[in-house]
Amino acid sequence: MAENKIFAGPRVRRIRNGLQLTQTAMAEALGISPSYLNLIERNQRPLTVQLLLKLSSVYKVDLDELQGESGGGLAQLREVFADPLLAGELPGDQELIEIAEAAPNASGGIVKLYRAYREQASRLKDLADLLAGQGHMAALSGTRLPIDEMREAFESRPNHFARIEEAMEAFHAALSPGDDLTGALKAWLKKEHGLVVRTLPVHAMPNLRRRFDRHSMRLFISERLSPFDQTREIAMEVASIACHQAIDAELEHFRFSTAEARRIGRFELARYAAHALMMPYQAFLAAAQRAKYDIDILRSRFQVSFEQAANRLTMLQRPGAAGIPFFLMEIDNAGHRLRRAGALGFPGARFGGACPKLNIHAAFAVPGQVLVDRVEMPEGSEYLVVSRTLDGPRAGFQERVRRTALLIGCDAGFSEEVVYGASRMPPIPVGAACRLCERQGCLARAEPPVTRPLGLDEMATGLSVFDFQ
Repeated sequence: MAENKIFAGPRVRRIRNGLQLTQTAMAEALGISPSYLNLIERNQRPLTVQLLLKLSSVYKVDLDELQGESGGGLAQLREVFADPLLAGELPGDQELIEIAEAAPNASGGIVKLYRAYREQASRLKDLADLLAGQGHMAALSGTRLPIDEMREAFESRPNHFARIEEAMEAFHAALSPGDDLTGALKAWLKKEHGLVVRTLPVHAMPNLRRRFDRHSMRLFISERLSPFDQTREIAMEVASIACHQAIDAELEHFRFSTAEARRIGRFELARYAAHALMMPYQAFLAAAQRAKYDIDILRSRFQVSFEQAANRLTMLQRPGAAGIPFFLMEIDNAGHRLRRAGALGFPGARFGGACPKLNIHAAFAVPGQVLVDRVEMPEGSEYLVVSRTLDGPRAGFQERVRRTALLIGCDAGFSEEVVYGASRMPPIPVGAACRLCERQGCLARAEPPVTRPLGLDEMATGLSVFDFQ
């Protein structure tokens, strides 16, 4: 029967050094030659089962320490090298394993340095947000990914693109789809471009939402998507063809620094155009005003999803025919920000959207339920915020459902015009983010403010471990 072989030279060396033994002394105790032990410590010879048992009996070594990976250290190194800045540096885990085993203290130092870097980056961002809220532009720059560049560009401006709106409104009028927009879009693609739309089962397209095959001139849509999302994917393809000049014209204004950021920006504008096609501006604005911006009424009337109708509400800013200036944000249940947009730009400086007391976080506890709150910022401004969970693509058996939460809000001064503002609930005190909020005694505080020193007192403790002076 073949012996199990384990290469654990660095760990054997650490045990020997910890016992202050020479290679000769340890080799004699284990019944092997010093040269053979030297080869073991350099991972050029394996530790056999017999040697493992000998180490255990002679030096009382825990076998798990020799046979297992350097668990915690390796996991922490994986976290470091999963950062987008470092993700392309290593092709696999082998070098990480070697670092964690051969130099555990150096490995720990790398992890500490990385965490300090993340902490400083977080503090710089908080300070930049604080200065921006006071009307100062902070020259604090860092490495940005193309997706970050695109997000900053879209979030800082109104979510309204006049050229795309006009082009899609004219296209919708010429198409005259009646009550079957999806069918009309498929027919247009087939007639004008010879492009056939097909829905594929999960096993045929397990990892994609949509795929265009240029050779067969077919557009494949995943059956994982809801009927509303399938329609949006088809509408995006139509918009990319019929509205490409308007999309290109709007894209030029952003002046993205990389081709990748430009590609992502084009995708976002095509998504915007799809919403404009599915919910034509004038018709949607009139319906929204009659329904007092009731998203469930609007989604039913235009045969769209809650997320699509909410997104469209942030786009209604045509000069002379504007709706209420809504803003929205979407997060996952780990708190990662997926998207932010606003009719006037997302109000990051004033509203922030990172307060744990916002109902967008509570929405995950009651999936599908609409939550409404009136919130008050530290300087006194108030907002009406509506939150609800969104379900992602259909999950199969033993697949975890992807669920996110969306918050849509507006200034509380518009409450009388919005169906959600009918009940006069007292405002909930919130902040832009814990690092920027100076509210005393907050039960939900997760971090200390950057503007105040911690008020640690051995004689009295407050409601939060982050009490400050």
